[in-house]
Amino acid sequence: MRRARTIDALSRCGLLSSLALAIRWSGVLCLNYHRIGDGRESLFDRGVWSASAEDFDEHVRFLSSHFDVVTPLDLPEILRRRKGRFVLITFDDGYLDNYQTAFPILKRHRVPATFFVATGFVDNPRLSWWDEVAWMARTSPKSGIEAGRWLSGPVLFDDPDRESAVGVLLQAYKAMPSDSTDEFLGYLADATGSGRFDEGVNGHWWMTWDMLREMRAAGMVIGGHTVNHPVLAQLPVERQCAEIEGCGRRLAEELGEPMRHFSYPVGERYSFTSATRACLQKAGVRYAFSYYGGTRRYRRWDDLDIRRIAVESYMDPDWLRAAVKLPGIFGKAR
Repeated sequence: MRRARTIDALSRCGLLSSLALAIRWSGVLCLNYHRIGDGRESLFDRGVWSASAEDFDEHVRFLSSHFDVVTPLDLPEILRRRKGRFVLITFDDGYLDNYQTAFPILKRHRVPATFFVATGFVDNPRLSWWDEVAWMARTSPKSGIEAGRWLSGPVLFDDPDRESAVGVLLQAYKAMPSDSTDEFLGYLADATGSGRFDEGVNGHWWMTWDMLREMRAAGMVIGGHTVNHPVLAQLPVERQCAEIEGCGRRLAEELGEPMRHFSYPVGERYSFTSATRACLQKAGVRYAFSYYGGTRRYRRWDDLDIRRIAVESYMDPDWLRAAVKLPGIFGKAR
């Protein structure tokens, strides 16, 4: 990967630190994780594994020693002062390894993080749509899927891990109207020959409310991520509001406080609209976070589109150091 080679070359010759001193940024830089651990052999969506436990520990150690690591609770004071460099560590979805693996590392370093939770997965644990799509592709006995109503071209199951095919199918899901997604999953179940995932096999993927209460008591911030994790922009306005308000209601019932912070499922520019923003404002959300890269500088601040940089499993600690030192180069919006 060209970016990784560039970072390695700059680090080895000492230019990375020199550039960071010459090009100093100010503002709020948000890093977004999903899962912590080793997903290389998983039959589910490997793209949601952000870092190994060892790499995440190194990330937290570096960030806490070089920056002020904050949460959305600190943003009003930061924005009042409008100076300084701050980093937020955030997680999306609510996977169990956030509690089992990430939380102990954060506690050990005494660093806070923010966890955006899809409440439907906590209340009714089930396999997510993105993990089921990946599972169907990876367990299929076939060599691919032909083009048709749902797919503009054939999708070949590239061995050994079928990663490219998983990516194509996930993009197709994200781009379609919400009232078609269940039918699309049924189509994939038949087209792949894998069927639908048997929920009775194992449902231990998500955190529980007791875990979330424990994390909040330890200084972590819990925010909303809808009920069922749809692509909000693909929903009618009333259903967007229902997903947002339903999430906020469950967080308030279980944690005893209103939902003030929210992250958009998928989080790309196309995944939320002005109508989505209106629903958030109606629900009392103060800050909302996207997921298409870049940072938010003080002069171009947007409470309801706070950009985050995705942390991916192929990015080693050198990449993270480069991204937070030079976000204008290595953390640009996609």
